[in-house]
Amino acid sequence: MYCPFCGASDTKVIDSRFVADANAVRRRRECLSCGERHNTFEKAELSMPRLIKRDGSREEFSEDKLRYGLAKALEKRPVSADRIDGAVNQIIRRLRAGGEREIDSLRVGEEVMHELRSMDPVAYVRFASVYRDFQDVSEFAEEIRRLDVLADQRG
Repeated sequence: MYCPFCGASDTKVIDSRFVADANAVRRRRECLSCGERHNTFEKAELSMPRLIKRDGSREEFSEDKLRYGLAKALEKRPVSADRIDGAVNQIIRRLRAGGEREIDSLRVGEEVMHELRSMDPVAYVRFASVYRDFQDVSEFAEEIRRLDVLADQRG
């Protein structure tokens, strides 16, 4: 680790602590050349699986696209940005946990629907209508009936 003050390459770790939800480590370091101290933050770099799109093409996973899709479905709904961040983190955690190098984009859509179902029923139906390409009102009604059945089973 290079010293940000003098550029020397020898620093020693004085203290290490987990940050927030333990996804990162804060290290207090001291330069062995100039004696200055500074903090570094380390986070494991875990790669996301590539997505296989409906047309068979492949693309890199994009956290920004995931967040945008959730935010668009939740537009003008009473859901906080923190809750959206939590949903994004949960989806990413579940996708990484599978350990696959490639996954169908459909699986990501199902994960989004799973999160939206518990966050906001209106946003869930909005997303489902685009994701499942509803063609008429009867498809909306059927999805709402399914949502009501799930709510009755839980409650």
